[in-house]
Amino acid sequence: MKNAKNIRGLIFILVVMVFARINIASAQTVSTLQDQDGNIYKTIRIGNQVWMAENLRTTKYIDGTPIPIVSDKSAWIALSTPAYCWYNNDTIYRNKFGALYNGYAINSEKLCPSGWHISTDAEWTAMIELLGGENVAGGKMKEAGLKNWMSPNTGATNESGFTSLPGGTRYGNGLFFSVNSAGSWWCLNKSNSLNGWYRSMNYASKTVTRNFIDLTNGFSVRCVKD
Repeated sequence: MKNAKNIRGLIFILVVMVFARINIASAQTVSTLQDQDGNIYKTIRIGNQVWMAENLRTTKYIDGTPIPIVSDKSAWIALSTPAYCWYNNDTIYRNKFGALYNGYAINSEKLCPSGWHISTDAEWTAMIELLGGENVAGGKMKEAGLKNWMSPNTGATNESGFTSLPGGTRYGNGLFFSVNSAGSWWCLNKSNSLNGWYRSMNYASKTVTRNFIDLTNGFSVRCVKD
């Protein structure tokens, strides 16, 4: 009798796990989005949210005004206004990994196409919880395989369709780090003029980490539908 109860309990757990995976997969609705530069992006539905499934690479604000591009290291360090760059100041990374925007550009709230906005801390949290929590969600969000991620790309299945990529970082000191090994994404920050939240994932873990950092840093961006 005890063994029968244990078996029924195990079957119930397996059914719940299967349906959880089905619910995530069935929620995916792939479409496309065009930004103010004419770039086309894939989009994905995860739960009740519709996300860009690629990193933003626009060079213009929504009103068509050019976003300042800053390549020089000293100039980047001195910034207290919006700017962006390509990883290592090389446009070869543009289409694959998108641009790296500083936090001042994020706070402008003018980067995303009309009807979309920069992902908020709360939206990241909701998505991560839907995908099982920060200890495992990274694996479900990272692009699978080793085409763009460094080995071993731990736990990467991309079952969510988010397709996170290791676009690296430009730190406030003007130096570039971590392309192919890590990716970081800004959260929209309205309450702090000096620092902001961001999420990151790396090649050696299936976790998603949440950190707070000054706005001089350059990270990737994902937009969410209003």
